[in-house]
Amino acid sequence: MRFRRPHAIVLGGAALLAAAAPLSPLGDLIGIPTTYVTRYEDTLLDVARRYDVGFIAIRAANPGIDPWLPGAGRSIAVPTQFVLPDAPHRGIVINLPELRLYYFPTSGEPLSFPIGIGGEGKETPVGHTVVAFKRVHPTWTPTASEHEEDPDLPAVVQPGPDNPMGDYALYLGWKGYAIHGTNRPYSIGRRDSHGCIRMYPEDIARLFTLVPQGTPVTVVDEPVKAGWQAGELFLEVHWEQADSESLETTGAPRAEIAADADDLVVKVAGAEDKRLDWYAIHLAENQRTGIPVQVTLSRSGD
Repeated sequence: MRFRRPHAIVLGGAALLAAAAPLSPLGDLIGIPTTYVTRYEDTLLDVARRYDVGFIAIRAANPGIDPWLPGAGRSIAVPTQFVLPDAPHRGIVINLPELRLYYFPTSGEPLSFPIGIGGEGKETPVGHTVVAFKRVHPTWTPTASEHEEDPDLPAVVQPGPDNPMGDYALYLGWKGYAIHGTNRPYSIGRRDSHGCIRMYPEDIARLFTLVPQGTPVTVVDEPVKAGWQAGELFLEVHWEQADSESLETTGAPRAEIAADADDLVVKVAGAEDKRLDWYAIHLAENQRTGIPVQVTLSRSGD
């Protein structure tokens, strides 16, 4: 991973912008850690929407907690801090395992938003493309495979509350793929689409105004990320895409196999590799909460 100049970051959701403290401007991390204490009526889905994160992300960050009845007074870890993906910091970068989109404008502060992506057998592709064109109030034309799944679908769905594309769409250079809104906000942070990238209605409305036609789009598959902040190395480990359905339904992955981030951590640590905290590294590899964890030991005397 390349070392980058310090910069300020802003997360995407209006609710989070209103509620969060100022964001850290230092290093390869964006955002700040957040803890939320539940009220009796809260679900994890409610908390995720309030803080502009996805459902699987908040579920993975809180293993063992009932997502529908967490109970009043429960301390919830909200994953609102992220290591930036190891990809060119220009245009749109999408990291599939963390179900998150990053937007790097030509000037000003990057933004970050949760997304929904393609499910098993309908995966969102990895690679490079561009925003080919934009549409307000797009129509939706179901594909042949979607008609096979639901023969009652019409040939075309006009704009409105029944349109699963929502009110805004950024069509990609890959035929049949778009970044768009949704009439099912609870699908954000899940693998529930036929390959398109879904966003909360308020997030796509904001992104749509900022992203010009021709913007580069990079889609990566990075379950493990590492980066520096304020002289310390942080490791962020996610479950693989294949574990998403199991995490959503049971709160546990499909296979209990620890991630292997050792080589990446050593590479990013560079000359600071003697400071690595291997206990913290292996714990992060096993737990895979998706929350950045410091994996360097503080310098003696600090």
